[in-house]
Amino acid sequence: MALKSTIMKAQLSLSDMDRHVYQDTNLTLAQHPSETDQRLMIRLLAFALNYCDGLEFTKGLSADDEPELWHVNYSEEIELWIELGLPDEKRLKKACNKSKKVVLYTYGENNQAIWWQKHQPKLYEFKNLSIFSLDYAATQALADLVDRNIQLTVTIQDGEVWVNTDNTNIEIKPQQLM
Repeated sequence: MALKSTIMKAQLSLSDMDRHVYQDTNLTLAQHPSETDQRLMIRLLAFALNYCDGLEFTKGLSADDEPELWHVNYSEEIELWIELGLPDEKRLKKACNKSKKVVLYTYGENNQAIWWQKHQPKLYEFKNLSIFSLDYAATQALADLVDRNIQLTVTIQDGEVWVNTDNTNIEIKPQQLM
């Protein structure tokens, strides 16, 4: 018998002063049985960092041919493709060929630098790709916030992100690699 996804509800209050986006959103996320709390919260963070009308979560780990999040326009063209983790070059090439813009958020304790060194020369070929590295300690602190019903306030200013709950404040500084 297959394990079922866990359904999470998130109330997100977003203040992105860099892009002048202010939005309160109620979200429903399905956490795949193999998805860690850290990865789930990075998906939520990526949603906040890239919020726009039409941005939506996909099947994620359940579908090999879809990103974690995407924005598809009315003509069914992919405007934005968002990946997480340390994907291989072929997956990123496919994403860059299918989408106008691709954003990758890398995370992990000790393997980001190794992955970057290995793939960096080839990735510069993709002109529509942006890559951001997320600090392991900060993303682990995000994982500690996971709850079936979570209320988050996310503030973005000068490239820095503050994620707040009633009793926790986490600062995240995504480092742009490319």
